[in-house]
Amino acid sequence: MSELFNKAALRDTVQKYLSEAEKSLEIKSIDNEEIRTEIKFLLKQKNAVLVAHYYTEDAIQELAEETGGVIADSLEMARFGANHDADTLVVAGVKFMGETAKILSPEKTILMPTLEATCSLDIGCPIDEFSAFCDQYPERKVVVYANTSAAVKARADWVVTSSIALDVVEHLVEQGEKIIWAPDQHLGGYIQRETGADMILWDGACIVHEEFKAKGILDLKTVYPNAAILVHPESPESVVEIADVVGSTSQLLNATKNMPNETFIVATDRGIFYKMKQASPKKRFIEAPTAGSGASCRSCAHCPWMALNSLEMLRNSLRDGSGEIHIPEETRLKALIPLQRMLNFKKNN
Repeated sequence: MSELFNKAALRDTVQKYLSEAEKSLEIKSIDNEEIRTEIKFLLKQKNAVLVAHYYTEDAIQELAEETGGVIADSLEMARFGANHDADTLVVAGVKFMGETAKILSPEKTILMPTLEATCSLDIGCPIDEFSAFCDQYPERKVVVYANTSAAVKARADWVVTSSIALDVVEHLVEQGEKIIWAPDQHLGGYIQRETGADMILWDGACIVHEEFKAKGILDLKTVYPNAAILVHPESPESVVEIADVVGSTSQLLNATKNMPNETFIVATDRGIFYKMKQASPKKRFIEAPTAGSGASCRSCAHCPWMALNSLEMLRNSLRDGSGEIHIPEETRLKALIPLQRMLNFKKNN
């Protein structure tokens, strides 16, 4: 595995992408209200809808709500976009989300505020290396996380998000299947421990979630002893072990609504705080501490690529048609099969 791809190379690639992205986004600051008004006009003019991830900035999430769009995790973003009758989907998130929308809705125009917004999991799972890895285990089902390129999805048997990964793997275990899992080793390890599945894990990680540290969270817990610890399963095992709730972004959001605790220590991207505070305005939400080394601390509780989405870039994309997603039809058709399996999957009760 280390001969195919290593973490040192990934770190170098991450820094390269971030540096290039920052250079490409040197734009002047304009009054947000003026931009918001223009975006609302353009959405109506182009019969477009805004689909935003929980990790984007508050202003984008607020705009999605105001204009009939959606704020969601990647699974619900995919469902919403596929079922909406808009001619254009504006996907505020990272590139694999825009690609997923295009795979499911080829007849629609898919725009993104910036195509520079990618993901360390996507970058860390190049199709050539991954395909060679899979070829070593032809008897295994290939299950890939949604945080992957269209080409990697096209190589897979199943695509999953964190909200349904456990259920899908449990289903495959019941069918007697052995699994190749990619790309997040922490999420894969969590699923493996929970299900007992026979899984071979690709060596990838999220630069945000990998930085959360159990000791720092436990130290914070001594200050807030009544706080519940909420953890995304992309986090290291030591962090998952101390959690009161482990789950996807939507599952963690629901936990804050349903649990009696007044304070929560949250080990995922702080962008989720917008919806958490909206749902429970009297509750307190605290960022879980990180080591701070990932991407020179730009990864500390916030994805640096999600941060590249802005109102200005969103407006420019709608106005100019920039940031459009294109996928070769052969790749799209192959990737559509595992994606449809994901969307059609229903847990056996």
